[in-house]
Amino acid sequence: MSLFACMPPKTTLGFFVGTIDDLTFMRSALALAGQGKGLTTPNPVVGAVVVKGGRIVAEGFHRKAGGKHAEIEALTKAGSNARGATLYVTLEPCCHTGLTGPCTEAIQRAGIRRVVYAQKDPDPRVNGRGARVLRQAGIQVTGSVLADQAERLNEDHYHYHRTGRPFVVVKFAQSLDGRVATATGDSKWISGSEALRYAHQLRAESCAVAVGSGTMIADNPLLTVRHVRGAQPFRVVFSGSLKFDRTYNLLSSSRNAATIVVSSRSAITRAAKAKWAENVMFLEVRSDKNGRPDVGDFLRRMAGIGIKSVLVEGGPRLLTSFLSAGMVDKMIVVVAPMIIGNGTNSIDDLKIRKLSRALHLEKVHVSPLGKDFAFSGYPVWRKK
Repeated sequence: MSLFACMPPKTTLGFFVGTIDDLTFMRSALALAGQGKGLTTPNPVVGAVVVKGGRIVAEGFHRKAGGKHAEIEALTKAGSNARGATLYVTLEPCCHTGLTGPCTEAIQRAGIRRVVYAQKDPDPRVNGRGARVLRQAGIQVTGSVLADQAERLNEDHYHYHRTGRPFVVVKFAQSLDGRVATATGDSKWISGSEALRYAHQLRAESCAVAVGSGTMIADNPLLTVRHVRGAQPFRVVFSGSLKFDRTYNLLSSSRNAATIVVSSRSAITRAAKAKWAENVMFLEVRSDKNGRPDVGDFLRRMAGIGIKSVLVEGGPRLLTSFLSAGMVDKMIVVVAPMIIGNGTNSIDDLKIRKLSRALHLEKVHVSPLGKDFAFSGYPVWRKK
C-alpha cells in the first residue's frame, strides 16, 4: 500500500497543507514546466494546468522569454471553463507589468476560484505580492505544494535573487583516470554523441558559457547552441594578457552569438587599439593574486547586467580558479569509460594536502549518457 493511500483526502506534508489531488495536478504542471528548459532563458520555466470537476481542462507552459506566461496560455485555452476552476502553477503568479501584463489580473478576469502554486517567486517584484493580491481579490490561495521540486527546475533563478550573484555550473568531460586530454593535447572527443547533446542542452539553459583562453586556443570552440532547440547564451573567454590573434571562432563576427572577453584594465587598454568583430565586448575585472581575472569580480559584474547563470566549460586553469574561489554552485562531470594515462588533469592544484580537506559533493545524481555517465552534485563549502 502506498503512503498516500493511508492519508485522508486533506493532509499536511511538511509545510504543505492541501489535498492529494493538489499533489497530482502540481506534478502535471511541473512536467509541463520542464518542457520549457533551455527555451525561456533568462526567465524561469513555468507550467500551469486549469482543473475543473476533478479533471484538467487546459494546460500551458512558458515557451520563450517575452512570450505568454504559463498561466495566460492555460487560461486562454480554458476559455469559459476557467470560471470557478482551480489553477495550478509552478511559480507564484506575477503581479507586475514587464514584457507581458500581470498574471494576477488575468486570473481574476477569468473567474478562477482557487490558485495553487508550488513555490514563491523570489523576484523582488513579486516575492509574495502575487499571492497577496489574489487573496485580497477573494481567491483562495495555497502555496508550497511540491516546492522543492519546483525550485530544482529553476535553481539559477532562486540562487540569483537570494544571493545577488549568478548560479555557477562547472561542467567537463574526462576519462576514468581524470584526464581531459592526452599528453599531446588531443581531446576530441572524450565523450560521445549523447554527452555532446547534453552539453548543448546545458548551454541553452545558461545565460553565459565560459572558457579560458587556453581552451579557446587549443580547441577553437564555437560555444553556440546546436543539436537542441534553445536560446544562445553569451560566450565568455577569460584571458589575463589578451595576447592572441583574432581569428578564433569566439572572436569572429556572428549575428546570433555575442562574446564577452574578460581581462584586466591594462590588457584591455592595449587590446582596444586593435580592430575587433562587432559582436565582441570587453569586461574589465580586477586581477587575482595570480594575475588572472578575478572570478568573484567577474560574477559581480555579470549580476549587474542581469546574468543569472554561468556555465563554465574549461579548461583546467579556469575551473580551478572558480573552485579555489569557492564560486561553484553545481558540478557536472561526464566520465567516459577510457584510460589515458599521462595527460592533462581535469583540475589543477587546489592546494588540498589532506583528505579531511577534500571538497565533497552532496545530492549526487548519476545518469547514463550512451556509453558515458554524468555525475552531478553540489559542492559543500567549508565556512571560512
